Amino acid sequence: MASTTSSHLHASAANGVVAVCHVVDALNIGGAERVAVDLANLLPRDRYVPYLCTTRSEGPMSQFVAPHVTRLCLERRGTLDTAAMRQFVRFVEDRRISIVHAHASALFFSRLAAALSGKCALVWHDHYGRADFGDRSAWLYRLATRGIDGVIAVNQTLADWCRDSLHVPADRVWYIPNLVAPPDDVAGAPPLELAGEPGKRIACVANFRPQKDHPNLLRAMVQIHERVPRAHLFLIGDSADPAYVATIRAQITELKLDDTVTYMGPRNDVPAILRECSIGVLSSASEGLPIALLEYGRHGLAAVSTSVGQCPEVLDEGRAGVLVPSGASDDLAQAVVELLEDGGRRAALAKSFQERVDDCYGPRRILGQICGVYERVLEGR
Repeated sequence: MASTTSSHLHASAANGVVAVCHVVDALNIGGAERVAVDLANLLPRDRYVPYLCTTRSEGPMSQFVAPHVTRLCLERRGTLDTAAMRQFVRFVEDRRISIVHAHASALFFSRLAAALSGKCALVWHDHYGRADFGDRSAWLYRLATRGIDGVIAVNQTLADWCRDSLHVPADRVWYIPNLVAPPDDVAGAPPLELAGEPGKRIACVANFRPQKDHPNLLRAMVQIHERVPRAHLFLIGDSADPAYVATIRAQITELKLDDTVTYMGPRNDVPAILRECSIGVLSSASEGLPIALLEYGRHGLAAVSTSVGQCPEVLDEGRAGVLVPSGASDDLAQAVVELLEDGGRRAALAKSFQERVDDCYGPRRILGQICGVYERVLEGR
């Protein structure tokens, strides 16, 4: 863990620089983790001192944390690890952290730590991807958010749930979309050698769990392959459930798609893969605001997505991409085939989508909204 000297801390306080600690349970591959890392990396350094705490463990996303971000890994054992809690409270107090920004399930640990410290504001960032299912129990979250300083929700459904079900005051809840970081500088980097051919490659970046509905995409891929035999799909994502991954891989074989679909699993070179693809697809049954969809736009892919969560907004209600009903494999196949066969329309949608992502989901706009929340929260205290 990097350290910060006390003289720096006193200078920061004197200069009005605010210390913010982003808290996640682990740095596994996922949207919430990506957002936590990007926010810590990109917060304006003339106004904020960023920290990043993992309560349980590090993970693959740790390699993307910028060198200037001070990090802490608590290696928490179990739900109530008093040693980890004491360590974090000392960390908050020693570094004069003004805002603890908890992501996803790190809310519960952060809620208790903020209460024990009594010296910091607590902001919860709700990334829940199953909002469309309405299957989350409210009572525990209601306890954890009672008196909370602010809630940031990644889609409007979550924001409404926080107000209506958790009874968080409306003026403490903000819907703020996820951001997508600027593209990496890859000038001169050799292209990846992937199966398939340019113009026929399709990417699906989605962790392997039921809400992402990979079976729907594979059923669609049977039809896509029949109509565009040279089409090739790449499945990219992590999973905490090997048994579920096994069912997806078995389905690929059962549908005779072994030569048409490449299971890539978790990858650290997703941008390089996307640069070799022409279409990005999401077949989810439920979403928050998927980082993967923003990544498709950032890297200039045309996008096809199910109309769930905030995906319609991201695709400008179908003007910057193609929207299809969730679970409708026929519609999904038709949308992908049309883009594979019409290079002109594919290029136009890709250009429109890239411009929309740059304008609406780039760091400058989203960070401005995040910083506005911080200012409101501190004013309220």
